[in-house]
Amino acid sequence: MSVLSTTDAKSFGKVGVLFGGRSAERDVSIMSGNGVLEALKSRGIDAHGFDPAERSLAELAAEKFDRVFIALHGRYGEDGSLQGVLEQLGIPYTGSGVMASSVAMDKITTKKIWLQHGLPTPRYAVLEGDTDLGKVAADLGLPLIVKPPHEGSTIGITKVVAAPDMKAAYELAAGFDEEVLAEEFVAGRELTVTVLGRGKTARALPIVEIVAPEGNYDYQNKYFTDDTKYYCPAHIDEATTAAIQRIAVDAFNALGCEGWARIDVLLRSRDNKPFLIEANTSPGMTGHSLVPMAGRAIGLEYADLCVEILRSARLKIGQQKK
Repeated sequence: MSVLSTTDAKSFGKVGVLFGGRSAERDVSIMSGNGVLEALKSRGIDAHGFDPAERSLAELAAEKFDRVFIALHGRYGEDGSLQGVLEQLGIPYTGSGVMASSVAMDKITTKKIWLQHGLPTPRYAVLEGDTDLGKVAADLGLPLIVKPPHEGSTIGITKVVAAPDMKAAYELAAGFDEEVLAEEFVAGRELTVTVLGRGKTARALPIVEIVAPEGNYDYQNKYFTDDTKYYCPAHIDEATTAAIQRIAVDAFNALGCEGWARIDVLLRSRDNKPFLIEANTSPGMTGHSLVPMAGRAIGLEYADLCVEILRSARLKIGQQKK
């Protein structure tokens, strides 16, 4: 365990850990935030929890935080809206800025940008109320994935194996979003890559492979059971590992991300080709989360990882608060 000196710990000033919030991922965010809060305190940092769902923006301003660690997931915390507030208040914050947070939160826009940069991502279609669902199923092939483009933690996702099931899958996802994303199903290994830093200094941590019961990495298997198996570093040959990490960093930079993010990847079984699935700009930091797992693989303890992320906090617009 590394210990910050008193001077170094005090240099962070008064730190807010923002967690909870109003999104569908509130419960996970509370777990993440409590973990981060205790980790920072264990390193002597003057850290305080703050739940934007229970306290007002006026109270956030009144706290006079010197910087904040964003441990919110989903809408209102990971989508650029809170980042804009923090820019207005002049409070340096962890993670990506307003634009990158907003773009990464939208899986459809994310895919468009990745494709413009020549990065691999599964074929897709955007579904609306008048979309011919049968034609989409025929074009993309079955099985396929239907999901809301602005949610995380596998919320609202369906694997459709028969065309008649498209309607129910669409209606489930449409309960979260006006537009719905249908995506080609890639049969293969489920991987995720944590990226730290920004621009030319961005670096990928060891790859985590996720092996869920019956291949179903749903909300329950992600957060609340011990049946899902994780391998870090993933058992992948050196050349393929390097290629996946390079693609993850390119995906991170293409969206303008910084600080930290987790890039989800599928490695197709038949040819070992990687496909980018989504970017998480405020990933989970729970006991089951994958970013801390990747950190441990290089000897970076949970608390030290939290400190490193906090150290990267800054304003992205205008001058950083002194």
